[in-house]
Amino acid sequence: MSRSVFFLMLLLGAAIAQAASAPALLVVANKADQSLGIVDPWSGRQVATIAEDGVTGHEVIASPDGRFAYVPIYGNSGVGKPGTDGQKVDVIDIEARKIIGTIDFGHAVRPHCPRFGPQNGLLYITTELDNTVSIIDPHTLKIIGTVLTGQHESHMLAITRDGRRGYTANVGPGTVSVLDLEARKTIAVIPVSGQTQRISLSVDDRLAFTADQTKPQLAVIDTATNKVKTWVPLPAPGYGTAPTPDGRWLVVAVQKTNQAAVVDLRTMQVAHTIDVPSVPQEVLVRPDGKIAYVSCDASHKIAAIDTATWKVDKLIDAGKGTDGLAWAMAR
Repeated sequence: MSRSVFFLMLLLGAAIAQAASAPALLVVANKADQSLGIVDPWSGRQVATIAEDGVTGHEVIASPDGRFAYVPIYGNSGVGKPGTDGQKVDVIDIEARKIIGTIDFGHAVRPHCPRFGPQNGLLYITTELDNTVSIIDPHTLKIIGTVLTGQHESHMLAITRDGRRGYTANVGPGTVSVLDLEARKTIAVIPVSGQTQRISLSVDDRLAFTADQTKPQLAVIDTATNKVKTWVPLPAPGYGTAPTPDGRWLVVAVQKTNQAAVVDLRTMQVAHTIDVPSVPQEVLVRPDGKIAYVSCDASHKIAAIDTATWKVDKLIDAGKGTDGLAWAMAR
């Protein structure tokens, strides 16, 4: 090998290593500010905000390549409450920090929870007023299909790792709809409680978790039988949940006590509680599993929790009404 080729390979390797180590970003829906916040999770600072084109986005997802953020413009109210009804999704270029496209449903639907299909790369968004999940081609920004949920107030969505099943938390009915995303139909509706909120899946997709809003307990659904398998007692009614990548723990936002509760999924008991700022909403665990981020609505902060010690590592100042969180992977 010639010296010039050798040095060229060294430079190429260094460039690849630098690109691979480029920091990822945390993106956050700041509801009351009507903006998308961009957070440098390493320094713990919100480094930019992008104004939304509408009132207002509650949730956000980043494209798998980390280039774009999709913010459904839900409206100025809570689920099931009177207020404005959104009908579009802002598409934001994260690096350029500007809106570069819009998905318009053509009528009021209160679009809310966006998720990417892990296998087909399609974008799925709950469209609450239509009792559906809408399917979008993120390349053309065209709506290419819908899945009826069979329930109203289908607010949040979780998708299995193989992309075949979807699960919606239907708030007012207190149910979970099980969706066949390939056949685009509802295959089961699971009764849970008088009212439920948020939903997540275990890392092996065998369990679904949703929080009872009438009692301090978390429903654990067996996805093989589509029935509630057990209940996990909580300090107060839970809200957002997310598992750690090793499948050992589930982090639960507990609003009334301003805590994050950590459920040991082997014993189905709360093993740790961590005090966080007021009104914790959503939980997002970093892909490496080392940090759990909890958005805290009323305090305008994101709590970054060290999962090795189960203590708050840092508090990140965000915008007003901090809610939806997403991880934008480095390119």
